[in-house]
Amino acid sequence: HYPKHDDVNCLINPGTTAVWKNQLSIYFIYYRGTHGVIVVYDVTSAESFVNVKRWLHEINQNCDDVCRILVGNKNDDPNSKVVETTDAQKFAEQMGINLFETSAKENINVEEMFNCITELVLRAKKEVLAKQQQQQQNDVVKLSKNSKRKKKCC
Repeated sequence: HYPKHDDVNCLINPGTTAVWKNQLSIYFIYYRGTHGVIVVYDVTSAESFVNVKRWLHEINQNCDDVCRILVGNKNDDPNSKVVETTDAQKFAEQMGINLFETSAKENINVEEMFNCITELVLRAKKEVLAKQQQQQQNDVVKLSKNSKRKKKCC
């Protein structure tokens, strides 16, 4: 079953770069053709949140216009949480991206997060397509039968 948005079936193919921390040469290949990126940090780890800025920089360096969202995962145990929602929200606003706090374990906000990135990608694709169609229309020379030019003899 593929998610459906605006009568478009979507295939979401999540991948991870977490295991590739020291293999930077792979990043360039991995980022090619990417439409959306979900940057995930662990709300129980301050170090994880600090690394988000580096990941976003990496994405900006290697991806053309790509949709991004920020996700704080493991948001199911308030006693273990060290990254405050207000701090994460402030950072997300500064970066111009949406923030979701999720719990994969408890299935909290996971579907909403995937729906959001899917909608962002589809909207961006539609905007690109509309711009391309507009450009093609601008490039076409229109001739009409009702031209009011006077015929001249050679």
